[in-house]
Amino acid sequence: MNDMLKTTPDFTIEEAQALLAQHFGLNAALTPLDSERDQNFKVSAGDGRSYILKIINAAEPEIESDFQTALLAHLGARADTLPVPHLQPALSGESLATTSARSGLVHRLRLVSWIEGMPLAQSERTDAALRSLGHMLGRFDASLKGFMHPGALRDLDWDIRNAGRSAGRLLHVADPQDRALLQRFIDRFEERIAPRLPMLRSAVIHNDANDWNVLVGEDDRNRISGIIDFGDALYTLVMAEVAIAAAYAGLDHPDPIGAAAAIANGYHAEYPLIEEEVDLLFDLIAMRLVTSVTISASRRAHTGGNPYLAISERPAWALLRKLDAMNPRFATAILRKACGFEAVAGARAVGAWIDRNRKNLLALLDRPAAAYAADIVPYGDPAHPMTVNSAAARPHEAQSVWTEHCRGTGVELGIGPWGEARTVYSGEMFVSRLLEKTRRSRHLGLDLFKAAGTKVYTPLAATVASVEIETDPLGYGCLVALRHEPEGCPPFLTLWGHLAHEAVGRLKAGDTLEAGALVGEMGAPEENGGWAPHLHLQICTDTGLSASEILGVGEERYLDVWSELFPDASAFAGVAPEFYEQTGRTHEEIVRLRKDLLLSNLSISYEKPIKFVRGEGVWLIDDRGRAYLDCFNNVCHIGHAHPAVVEAIARQAATLNTNTRYLHDNIVAYAERLTSTLPKELAIAAFANSGSEANSLALRLMRAHTGRENALVLDWAYHGTTQELIDLSAYKFRRKGGRGPKSHVHVAAVPDSYHAPADWPAEEHGKRFAEDIAELIAAMRARGEAPGFFLAESIPSVAGQVFLPDGYLKEVYRMVRDAGGVCIADEVQVGFGRVGSHWWAFETQGVVPDVVTMGKPIGAGHPLAAVVTTREIAASFDNGMEYFNTFGGNPVSCAAGLAVLDVIEGEDLRRNALEIGNYLLAAFRSMQERYEVIGDIRGLGLFLGIELVSDRSTKAPATEIARAVSNGARQRGVLMGTEGPHDNVLKMRPPMIFSKRDADHLIAVLAETFEAVLARAG
Repeated sequence: MNDMLKTTPDFTIEEAQALLAQHFGLNAALTPLDSERDQNFKVSAGDGRSYILKIINAAEPEIESDFQTALLAHLGARADTLPVPHLQPALSGESLATTSARSGLVHRLRLVSWIEGMPLAQSERTDAALRSLGHMLGRFDASLKGFMHPGALRDLDWDIRNAGRSAGRLLHVADPQDRALLQRFIDRFEERIAPRLPMLRSAVIHNDANDWNVLVGEDDRNRISGIIDFGDALYTLVMAEVAIAAAYAGLDHPDPIGAAAAIANGYHAEYPLIEEEVDLLFDLIAMRLVTSVTISASRRAHTGGNPYLAISERPAWALLRKLDAMNPRFATAILRKACGFEAVAGARAVGAWIDRNRKNLLALLDRPAAAYAADIVPYGDPAHPMTVNSAAARPHEAQSVWTEHCRGTGVELGIGPWGEARTVYSGEMFVSRLLEKTRRSRHLGLDLFKAAGTKVYTPLAATVASVEIETDPLGYGCLVALRHEPEGCPPFLTLWGHLAHEAVGRLKAGDTLEAGALVGEMGAPEENGGWAPHLHLQICTDTGLSASEILGVGEERYLDVWSELFPDASAFAGVAPEFYEQTGRTHEEIVRLRKDLLLSNLSISYEKPIKFVRGEGVWLIDDRGRAYLDCFNNVCHIGHAHPAVVEAIARQAATLNTNTRYLHDNIVAYAERLTSTLPKELAIAAFANSGSEANSLALRLMRAHTGRENALVLDWAYHGTTQELIDLSAYKFRRKGGRGPKSHVHVAAVPDSYHAPADWPAEEHGKRFAEDIAELIAAMRARGEAPGFFLAESIPSVAGQVFLPDGYLKEVYRMVRDAGGVCIADEVQVGFGRVGSHWWAFETQGVVPDVVTMGKPIGAGHPLAAVVTTREIAASFDNGMEYFNTFGGNPVSCAAGLAVLDVIEGEDLRRNALEIGNYLLAAFRSMQERYEVIGDIRGLGLFLGIELVSDRSTKAPATEIARAVSNGARQRGVLMGTEGPHDNVLKMRPPMIFSKRDADHLIAVLAETFEAVLARAG
C-alpha cells in the first residue's frame, strides 16, 4: 500500500479537463474530491448532468481495474434501479481509457454517473437510517449473487478473513494496555472465530460501507440514497458486509450494538442471514476495528493529513474499549433478535416447556407461592420509603417499612415482578455497558420477599452449577446457580440470589438436587448483599453464562432481548398470572389489539401507557388503583363523572332519546341557556357531536353566506379531524403525513408575543402580527380574490398555549370583515368559562365573532358540540337545503349540556378557575425565578402553559427537558402534556373544580420534577 502512495496520480484540473474531453467527449467543470490512492473529480456538465472522473493509481493491477469495471457493468445490467454509479463509456467504446502522466506513469481513466446525496458521515445515524443502510447493502449483495471475476480473488489486509494478521502489526502500537486490549480480541478471534469462517458463505461484496461511502437523501436523512467507491470490493465472507458497516456506524455512537442491530435487521430483510453468521458478527465487528487501528498504526508515518484514510484512530479505540467491556453473548443476543432469531437458541422452548409443565413443578416455598396473600413490593415507586431506604443501603429500615405494610394489610409474600422499572439500583455496577449515559433499571428476575431464614426449594431436579459469595454493595450476597435438563426441554439455568451463607458450606458445583430439595435460606442484610430479606430468582436460557455474568437488571431498550435470555420466572415459582391482572385485559394486550384492530396512527399518551378504569373529580384511577391528578384532559370540564351530569344523562336516557325532527323541551332549553352566555349578536344555535362537526358546519355557514373558499388561518393551528379541517390545520398538514397547504388556505404567523421580534414595542404586538393577515388579504386582492373567512382558536392551543396580544383580533376581524369575510372563533378547547374572567376566550379580546364553535368540554365527557352564529348568517344558510344531524341536539346530549351549565353557574366555577389559575401562575412565576429553563409563563384561568427553553436569550426550545418533565410528572402522579411546534410547552388544562389543595399538589410535583430532570441533565 505504501508503494501505491508513490504512484498516486497528480493531474491538474486543466489536465484532467483535457483528458475528459479527449477520451469522453465532455467539456465540463471539475471539482477535486478526496481519495486515498487515486485522483477523483466531480464532473459538472453543461447539460446539468454530473459524473465522477477517476484517474486510477498507476500501480493498481489491471485485473483490479477490470474487476471494478465488470462489477459496475454487472450491476448496471442486473440491478439498474440500485443507486450506485453507472459506467459511462469512453469515445472508444471501452469502459476504461488510458493516459500517461508527466512522470511517464500510465494511468487508466473511468467515468461513472454521479449519485446525489449527502455522506452519512454528515448526518445523524438514526436507527431508521441504519436500517435503510442494511436494506441497501442487502440489495447490493443480493444483486451480486453469481457474479465472479478473477480480480475479486485478491489478497488484502482489509479482507476480514485476514484479520488475524493484525497480530503482526501490534509492534506499532506503543501503549502496552492498548496492545493487551487488541491481543484479547485477536486471541478470541484465532481460537473461536477463525476456525468457523471456512464454513460460512462467501461472495463478492462492497467491503467498505464506511459513512463516507454511503449517501443519504437530502430530503430524507433516514433514507440511504446511494453507495459509492468499490475500490475495496472483493470475494469474502457475506457477513463481512454487515460487520464492516456496523464497525463504522458504531463509531461515536451511544449504542453501537443497537446500531449494528439496525443494520443487520435491514440487511436480513433483503439478504437473509443464517444464525451461524450472526453468532460471529460481534467478533467480526471488533476485528474490523482491530485491523483498522493496527494498519493505521503501521502507516502513521505515511498518513499525514489525508482525511480519507480508513477511520480516525480515536473513535475506533473508544469503540474497541466499549466492546471489550461488553459481554459478547449479550451483544450477540441483541443482534440475533434484530434478525428475527431467538436471543439464544432454544430460549422460547424453555419458556414454553415451563408453561406446559407448571402444574407439575414442586413448591418453591413451604406452600405454593400462589397460596400466600401477596402484594407488589413497591420498588417500582421511586418515592416509596422502602425504595429510598434500599437504594441508600438501609436494609433494616427498608424491611421495617415492608413489615409494617404486611402487618397492616395481612400480606404474607412480597413479589417484585419481572421487567419492573426500578430506581433502587444506585451502585456503579448498574451502569450500562451497552448504552452510554444509561443505567440498567429493569428488573430481570422475580423477587419473593419473606423473613430471613425462609427456606427455598428447587421445583425441578437440578445440578449445582456454582456457589459463590458476591461482595459488591447491593449485590447478590450468596449466589447459587442451578442447571436444569428436563426431558423435552433445552437445558437452562436458574439463579438464586440474596441467600444466607450457609449454602456455601452445604452445596458445591456438581451436586445433584432432586425436585423439592433445599437450595438455601433467604439471607439477612448482613449476608445477602445489603437488602431487605428476599430471594432473587431468575431463569437464564443461555447456559454459557456464569452466575456472575447473568444480568439481574437490564436496559429498558433491550427488554425484548432480556425476555428471552432471562424469561419471567413467575410460572417456575408458582406465581399465578392473575396476580398481575386485577381487571380486564393487560396493558400490553390492549396495545397489541389497538395495533391489530385500530388505525396504526391512533396515538397513545406517555412512554408507558396508562390503563384507567375510573375517574372521579380531578383524579383518574388506573387498573392497579393508582390515582393520578388530571391536569390535562379538558373534556371532563367539571371533573370526571360529575354526579349532576351522570344523573342527567341517566335520567334522560331512561326516558327518551330521539332526533330533532320531533319536539322536545331540552333542545330549545339548552339553546336558550347557551346563547345567554354569549354576546347578543350570537343568537342562533345548531348542535352536533364533536368539535370537528361543529367546525365543518361553520364552514357550511360561511360558504352559504359568502360564496367563497379562501381561508385565513394561523400557523400550527388544529381545527379537527375531517379532511377539510385537516386542510385548515397547519399542525397537521405541515407535519408527517401532511401535504402542505392547499391553494385556498392562507397561513398567517402565530401571534406569539414571546417570540415576537425584539424591536417590536409590546403594545404594538397585536397590530404588528395582524399585518401578516393584511398582506395575505392584499395578495388575494391582487389576484382578484377575497377571503371567505378567518378561523382561529381564541387561544391557540397546540401552538403552545399562545395568548393573543391585545388588539390582535380587533385588527384582524376589522380587516376580514372589510374584505367581505366571516370571522369564526374556535372555542372548542378554551370555552365555557375556562379562562375564568369570561365565559368565552374571544371576549378577552373585546370582539364578537360571526360564528362560534364549541366542543370538548361542552358535555363534560358526553359527545356534544355546538355552533352559534348571527341571524344574518343563519338566514343565508336557510337556502332550501335541510340541516339534519341524527344525534346532534338529541335530548340526552342536551340534558348533559344543561347539567354542565348548571354546575358551572351553581358552583361558581368561573370564579374558581380565575382564582386557582392566578394562584398557579404566581407559583409558576416563582419557579421561573429558580429554574433558568423556564422561558415563559402564560395562562388565564385554568388554561396554562410553561414554555421551556435551553437559552433565555435565544429562546431555543428545550424539547427533551419538556418531555422529561411531562413524563417525570406522570411518574409522580400528575398528568400534563407538551405542545407547540417544538413540543417544549408544558400544557395544563385541569378540571374547573380544581382546588387550592389540588394546585398545591401540582406545584409540589412540578417543582420536584424540575429538580430531578435538571439534575439529570446536568
